[in-house]
Amino acid sequence: MAKIKLTKNEQKAQKDALKMYQRYLPTLTLKKQQLQSEIRTIEQKANEVRAQRVALEKEFQVWISVFGEEEAFKPGMVTVRNIKKGVGNIAGVTIPVYEGAEFGRGDYDLYETPLWIDLAADRMEKALSLDLEASVLDEQVRLLSQELRTTSQRVNLFEKVKIPEAKANIKKISVYLGDQQVSAVVISKVSKKKIDQRNAAAAAAKKAEEAKGAEK
Repeated sequence: MAKIKLTKNEQKAQKDALKMYQRYLPTLTLKKQQLQSEIRTIEQKANEVRAQRVALEKEFQVWISVFGEEEAFKPGMVTVRNIKKGVGNIAGVTIPVYEGAEFGRGDYDLYETPLWIDLAADRMEKALSLDLEASVLDEQVRLLSQELRTTSQRVNLFEKVKIPEAKANIKKISVYLGDQQVSAVVISKVSKKKIDQRNAAAAAAKKAEEAKGAEK
């Protein structure tokens, strides 16, 4: 704990700081809870997207096998030309939002390739789109998790360090100022007593002097 000045000005500064910490803590706590909830929701969505991708892959393999022409379709026949991303905002964090993609298809002879190749290419585009969507969701989780770590650190700092520290400082200053006030009262009483004694002694001396002059 840093050394503080034991003054009324410092006491006020510490009280103001305490009010600020107590005012912002609920907001930070709410933001932390919101981030945790959003991360869980996005992770669940990403898992669902990946589950769709796995199911599509299995269906794709079975479907091709039925035709007995697995070698006819090659992954390179479909490529990603452009990924479309928007921008979103969650709890003040800017995140990318997947909005689709543009795909390209390789050249192939319509007469020499099976008729189902175009359908297979459509399925492959869907699979790639799911991969891209899952990747963007992962990026959302990464960005929100980073913000969650920062927010959690601030919550812990306020709860476990700043608020207890400010309260301790206020108490320390209050005790010191209280002791100073008591000490000032005691000194004032002692000083008054001494003055009263000096005045009484002066009055007695004057009275004695007056009595002696009357005798003459």
